[in-house]
Amino acid sequence: MAYRKLGVDNKHRRSMLANLTKDLIMKESINTTETRAKEVRKSFDKMVTYAKEGSLVSRRKILAFLQNDNVATKKVFDLAERTKNRNGGYTTMLKLGERKGDDALMVILKLVDEAPKKEVKEEKKAKAKKEVKEEKVAKPRTRKTKKTEE
Repeated sequence: MAYRKLGVDNKHRRSMLANLTKDLIMKESINTTETRAKEVRKSFDKMVTYAKEGSLVSRRKILAFLQNDNVATKKVFDLAERTKNRNGGYTTMLKLGERKGDDALMVILKLVDEAPKKEVKEEKKAKAKKEVKEEKVAKPRTRKTKKTEE
């Protein structure tokens, strides 16, 4: 199977994932167990990808998964606009430690707000190129020639 059962039946699991995904969309950060967070991350990435497509079919898929919650749907489209330069990896997990009662590993699942490192590197390269061009314009080039004695 391509998913975790999470110790509950199918209807309960789908409902739980939809509710956790809604909470992540609305609050932008949730505390949950590691296995649940990994599953929520998958469903959240799908919702943002659907929102980026922006078609009627994708909008209906989002509404179906989020159980017709219009507020969360609007928020998903806002998040998609914020992350339009990202190709996935919209969330990050911060480990908190074990839960006291059953030693389940707890994590904070939150949205990533910063730009991908690739874009940051490209911006730095572009700035460096501009600085080099400005220096060349400011200083005229002089040719060094060897003076030969005749």
